[in-house]
Amino acid sequence: MPILQPIVDLVELLVRRGITDVIVSPGSRSAPLTLAVARNPGLRVRVMADERSAGFVALGMAQLSKRPVVLICTSGSAVYNLAPAVAEAFFQQIPLLLLTADRPHEWLHQQDGQTIDQVGIFGTHVKRSYDLPADYTHADSHWAINRSVNEAITLSQLTPPGPVHVNVPIREPFYPSPDEVFRPGAVRVIETLPAELRLSTETWRRLLDDWDDSERILILVGQHVYSSALLTALRTISEEFNVPVLGEITANLGENGLFITHTDTILTQLTDEQAASLRPDLLITIGNSLLTRGLKTFFRRYPARQHWHVQPAPDRINDSFQRLTRLISAEPIAFLQQLVNDLDYQRFRQGMDDEPDEESEFLTAWQRADQQAAKRVYKLLTTANQPLTDWSAVQQVLAQLPVNSHLQLANSMPVRYANLCGLQENQRISVWANRGVSGIDGCLSTAVGAALQTDQLVTLVIGDVAFFYDRNALWSAPVPANLRIVLVNNDSGHIFRIIDGPGKQPELEPYFETPHGYTARRTAEDAGLLYHACREAQELTSLLPAFFAPSDKAQLLEITTDKYANQEQFQRYKASLSLPA
Repeated sequence: MPILQPIVDLVELLVRRGITDVIVSPGSRSAPLTLAVARNPGLRVRVMADERSAGFVALGMAQLSKRPVVLICTSGSAVYNLAPAVAEAFFQQIPLLLLTADRPHEWLHQQDGQTIDQVGIFGTHVKRSYDLPADYTHADSHWAINRSVNEAITLSQLTPPGPVHVNVPIREPFYPSPDEVFRPGAVRVIETLPAELRLSTETWRRLLDDWDDSERILILVGQHVYSSALLTALRTISEEFNVPVLGEITANLGENGLFITHTDTILTQLTDEQAASLRPDLLITIGNSLLTRGLKTFFRRYPARQHWHVQPAPDRINDSFQRLTRLISAEPIAFLQQLVNDLDYQRFRQGMDDEPDEESEFLTAWQRADQQAAKRVYKLLTTANQPLTDWSAVQQVLAQLPVNSHLQLANSMPVRYANLCGLQENQRISVWANRGVSGIDGCLSTAVGAALQTDQLVTLVIGDVAFFYDRNALWSAPVPANLRIVLVNNDSGHIFRIIDGPGKQPELEPYFETPHGYTARRTAEDAGLLYHACREAQELTSLLPAFFAPSDKAQLLEITTDKYANQEQFQRYKASLSLPA
């Protein structure tokens, strides 16, 4: 048997289990894994020299495909460089499979190069870690490798999905002879059948009783992938039962005159009287993390009498508002659809099937507040004779996004500005953001990965610090032609000027803002991107149609703004929140 046969069989198992995409960061110890994936026709393999960027590219690919993407790297510090993406994937619940090459363990602490303690290196930020045998002479080793990799692939996809680490110690020699042909042996696939989540009839009775006992009910959607089925279920509940449905831009609801999407503006500087009119009796939450502090603060300060959180296979209690009363183990869309059916049947039994509910003061209060919030933002952004700012630039970009495209929002201010602006539901934009850990470290790489997984346009809105921090994402050409990068460059970490803490300190610049003086022109040229630059609102308006048009190269639009003008505009916005609408 060829010495690399267990590695060849491991890679063939990936293919048999439906994995199609692999990101390789080159190295010598990982050569058997690299050669095995490169020579397997069932895999699409991309090379990324920077492991940190590679991790986030894989994250972006897995976001869209909802299937595990494999990462391969060599031993030593290369493994640690995957950690930021692993943590983001864990909290965002994205499936990744990490295959890290390693020295045989007896060489640890023996001054051998590229040797660190890799077993369990990602700690609690992976669903599980596996350490494969380094010796392949015994049949049990082959059995253990097959069983472990089968289990790792399954675990990465089981609800909640997430990253799984497989450490692969490899002995020398690990390069095949010139005439060696890689042929998979008998590879065993172990299929794990998913369990179906169903609430009992008795549980549903209890839930419906509590629903009936609640006069003011509200549904809050955290970060969630775009889903027409979810939108339909939420629209039906809101229209038929007068239930306000709230969500930020990362909830993928969209503005439609029914849902409440300007939550950050609504919930800032509320009086106790205003808060009391918006406080629910029953709060139902679905989805992952929330974006803004104001939304979390409101439900902590003015808690509902009951709070249900719906999530499939809950392995932890998510009690973000510190008032959770029920954790419901169910798939959220199926739960909402069943809720609609049961409520409709209940109304039918009561002879009310043709009688719409009376208009709800609670729903009206939320919708009125949402309309007033939208007007505040519109008025601010359309003030005459103001310079182009980060916020107004983001608003223009969002308004011109092509229908049925993808939007990636970088952390710090871009995702916040986008949330304040919002998107129309009829644009049918899928919004993505790394809000698991909420770091800036891989936003560009994630967008590159997303663009690799779709033929639709992927637009990234990113600030200058996040862009330059992650520009190794553009190192491994070609950059997918369907990627559009909107770089808002104010030459600083602008968020530190906006938030009160660092914004009031004499050390603001350079200890927080970190001005740099860079432009992206040379980065774009090096990566083979079409480059555009603008400083004026009218110039931006004229550039956007061509920027979003199909092209044979990825494009980068650099918008230069003044950080003092950005600060002044945001201060006017905050001041306006205490004034009558």
